[in-house]
Amino acid sequence: MFKKILIANRGEIALRVIRTCKEMGIKTVAVYSKADADSLHVRFADEAVCIGPAPSSESYLKIPNIIAAAEITNSDAIHPGYGFLSENAKFSRVCQENNIKFIGALPEQIESMGDKASAKMTMKNAGVPTVPGSDGLIEDLKDAKKMAKEIGYPVMIKATAGGGGKGMKVIWEEKELEESLEKAMREAQAAFGNAGMYMEKFVEEPRHIEIQIAGDQFGTFCHMSERDCSVQRRHQKLVEETPSPFMTKALRKAMGEAAIKAAAAVDYEGVGTVEFLVDKHRNFYFMEMNTRIQVEHTITEEVITYDLIKEQIKIAAGIPISGKNYEPTMHAIQCRINAEDPFNDFRPSPGRITNYHEPGGHGIRLDTHVYAGYTIPPNYDSMISKLITVAQTREEAILKMQRALDEYIIEGIKTTVPFHQALFKNEDFRAGNYTTKFMESFNIEDYQ
Repeated sequence: MFKKILIANRGEIALRVIRTCKEMGIKTVAVYSKADADSLHVRFADEAVCIGPAPSSESYLKIPNIIAAAEITNSDAIHPGYGFLSENAKFSRVCQENNIKFIGALPEQIESMGDKASAKMTMKNAGVPTVPGSDGLIEDLKDAKKMAKEIGYPVMIKATAGGGGKGMKVIWEEKELEESLEKAMREAQAAFGNAGMYMEKFVEEPRHIEIQIAGDQFGTFCHMSERDCSVQRRHQKLVEETPSPFMTKALRKAMGEAAIKAAAAVDYEGVGTVEFLVDKHRNFYFMEMNTRIQVEHTITEEVITYDLIKEQIKIAAGIPISGKNYEPTMHAIQCRINAEDPFNDFRPSPGRITNYHEPGGHGIRLDTHVYAGYTIPPNYDSMISKLITVAQTREEAILKMQRALDEYIIEGIKTTVPFHQALFKNEDFRAGNYTTKFMESFNIEDYQ
């Protein structure tokens, strides 16, 4: 087992890793930028090293500085947390070259899953469902009709040079195809100077459901059930829960088996997540694989009573996993509390916290690095805490969350607590009727 682990991250995830290391009898090293000198992860680590000024590019993303910190403190492993360098193949490789164990995926695994096109092909070859689509560009209308028939309506045509929704059309039946294709090509040509189009299956009323997986150094893999992350704003997750209210036993079994196939296809080592889009008919399609711990790993831990950071460390140390698959025994929900103003288009709200009171009681977990008097710097992600409730049923977890949100006092800055309070009053959310499009029609003002 490792004697000393350096945590190449900041904030709540750095503190989260430090806590598990201490419980395992492992010494810890925090790294911090000048802006984070007063953060709790610095205070609670056994040692702390300043690695640069506030900008991430000069501190948390500066590989030579982090490696130097590991060397001067005699750390034998580095835990990257999430974000920053956690899915950086170069960093994983540099750790190898310096005989420091990277607690995460191997460089080759990060590279193979980091490129979306090659990842999709790898999954397809492994028998993991991917969104059906054209192998190349649409040649002409005849080619488009043939493709659409093979894929099955509804289909979506997209500009190969696209972005911002330009050159993108959903087609529900063949009679719409010709006109939509011509319009999309004109749009794409005008916007990108490239009229090239490709086609894929349109996923109806999609939900974003991911499967937690683990793989050891001996080729054993397991899954730890699902998380529903469909409530998103601009592709940023706001709330996560497990089990998904949309899940069935048959779907969980099929998705779990597909996730294990995905892990085996790249001989995955470590803890990771396989993310899927699931349509209203419960067809699921591979989106991507995250080769790191996720922000929302907390809710999985709560429903299977399993420390995923501890498992990461054990796998990296060469300890085999059991290979047992897990199913949730409870219901857990997580709210991401951000320093943002939900009444002003979620504008960031850095600054000093003047008054702070945490919710407590049975079934409440709060992962955070902030406190009264702490100043939130403007340089990093705006998430300041993760509030998790766990209960026997979804209804109980929701009621518990409402009570916890009412108790949570953070003054001096704006936070997303009022957004979450409004969300949990929404009848569709309470009924579990939500998709990735949910936030397009949600208005916080309706609940004031």
